[in-house]
Amino acid sequence: MDWLETARRAASLKAIGYIQHGHVIGLGSGSTVALAVEELVKKIKEKNMMITVIPTSYQSELLAIEKGLRLAELNRNIKVDVAIDGADQVQIGTLNMIKGGGGALTREKIVDSAAEKLVIMIDERKLTDRLGRNQPVPLEILLFWFNATMEKIRKLGGKPAFREGVGKLGPVVSDNGNFIVDVNFGEIQNPEVLNRDLKLIPGVVETGLFTGLGGYICVGKRDGTVEVLEGNK
Repeated sequence: MDWLETARRAASLKAIGYIQHGHVIGLGSGSTVALAVEELVKKIKEKNMMITVIPTSYQSELLAIEKGLRLAELNRNIKVDVAIDGADQVQIGTLNMIKGGGGALTREKIVDSAAEKLVIMIDERKLTDRLGRNQPVPLEILLFWFNATMEKIRKLGGKPAFREGVGKLGPVVSDNGNFIVDVNFGEIQNPEVLNRDLKLIPGVVETGLFTGLGGYICVGKRDGTVEVLEGNK
């Protein structure tokens, strides 16, 4: 087991400590969330807990079904006690994030923003003092006249590129049926303003800039310890 898996598993173990009997859980997407699900299933069995989950992607939904987790009836559940999720980059101090490496940014942002408590699991490599450094911002955009949308993104200083599929030809399409575009802005001076300006572009469904959500960031370290960073909404 290399240090990355050790760090991620430690962070996921810390994250599920926030989950209690009867909770409705927002289930993010990605490899670290998959580790957290393994640990959550163990906890449910050991403590005879009842947990309901709201998946944010087909990937996390299939994983939840495979592990026998109870799925929420969407639109009958408007309360999310805890959302557990990963991140591609987290800014030290502000706890603003870039997410969307798995293409599920829109559903993740809906669920994460609805949660009473947001718990993010990362390894220490994901921390930065400036978002956008060596990290593009994923966007979900409509297929309709995407070139017009892309041109407006360029006018904001971005360099957009369609995300190419692995195992399939052509661009990646989200679970919502839209294109995923990765945009290089370089180091981002003001994530809140950039997020707002991108959201004002017709054709942009959602951005991978997660700002002002607060919560807890569980940072797995090389030595297997976990540091928890806290922020307020």
